[in-house]
Amino acid sequence: MYSRLLVLALGTFAIGTDSFVVAGILPNVASDLDVSNSAAGQLVTVFALSYAVLSPVMAAATAHWPRKRLLLSGLFVLALGNALTALLPTFGLVVASRVLAGLGAAMFTPTASVTASTLATPEKRGKALAIVMAGLSGATALGAPIGTVIGSQSDWRTTMWFVVALAVLAAIGVAALLPDVPSLPPVKLSQRLKPLGDTRILFTLLTTVLVLMGLYTVYTYIAISFDRATDGNGTTLAVLLFIWGIAATLGNLGGGSLTDKLGSRVVINSAIVIAAIDFVLLPLSSRNTVTAGIALVVWGLCGWGVLVPQQHRLIQINPAGAPLSIALNAAALYLGVSASGGTGAAGISLFGAYNLGLVGAVFIVLGLVTAEIARALIVRRGKLAPAGVAQAGATAQAAPRS
Repeated sequence: MYSRLLVLALGTFAIGTDSFVVAGILPNVASDLDVSNSAAGQLVTVFALSYAVLSPVMAAATAHWPRKRLLLSGLFVLALGNALTALLPTFGLVVASRVLAGLGAAMFTPTASVTASTLATPEKRGKALAIVMAGLSGATALGAPIGTVIGSQSDWRTTMWFVVALAVLAAIGVAALLPDVPSLPPVKLSQRLKPLGDTRILFTLLTTVLVLMGLYTVYTYIAISFDRATDGNGTTLAVLLFIWGIAATLGNLGGGSLTDKLGSRVVINSAIVIAAIDFVLLPLSSRNTVTAGIALVVWGLCGWGVLVPQQHRLIQINPAGAPLSIALNAAALYLGVSASGGTGAAGISLFGAYNLGLVGAVFIVLGLVTAEIARALIVRRGKLAPAGVAQAGATAQAAPRS
């Protein structure tokens, strides 16, 4: 089972690297394609928006496909999109290739989660899902820094070939090791969007959008907003990204344990408040390498630490509908990331790259407001499901999460 899960994790690692690595090579991309840094940042936007919009659409459209075929197709489209990114000469065509790569990610990631839960026994489903999704957090710690170093030592297009190689390796592993997994009963797109009619879920998802929008307003343009700390050196930036990725992984893991002990509200609100303070101080802390590293540790711990309690809250609101609401939360995450390209570009134009932390902090604080509105609506509608019921709902319903 574990070898099969690892090839799925390699696929999510490739997708995570694709999502995060452009930020580290942004100045090189902008220079080569003869566009501004703000325009180049839209490559992050179109990839994330493509994923967010197409994920539920493709899940509904390909429900009758065998899972193995869908996984291989997603990796093929991801590899093709990145190969075109590496080859195409103009900015407009490169933007189109990022949409194609986002489509491949939208086909693969939800399907990998479903497949992992199918391969595992019920008592090991949570662990199986964690292994597959560890590919995404691992990409923040390893994939993006490695890609940044490759881009700084050679050319940003070589970095995109690195992502192609990861996708091809994952496809070979899926083809060789994964058994045939039958298709799932079809779920209409309208059914997948049904949880949005519940205002408790809607405001919880809006919290994810706003917080991630704030966090990635800076991350998308980290190469230029932190250039005082890196002195424009790609290797130094890669080290900072590695530090951020390790902190993000620890925040993701620690967020689950703290949620079990303290409850989702305490963890969500604490993480948001600390992250907002950290971002308000970024214009000062990003001036040198040491303080920038400390700021990135806090950012990684709190930014990724809020994701697990958000999922926990969604599960407790409606355990039976957890698969659909968690899938929507993943789409909300990428929607926030996609919007950050625009907010960051506007922030650079109005306030300068070094003050992007202040812009991001505004959206993070708005996320705290929507989190409290969601909590008030939950209290008004009645108590949350007990934690044990929520966990059971998450595990038992993991398989339909596509």
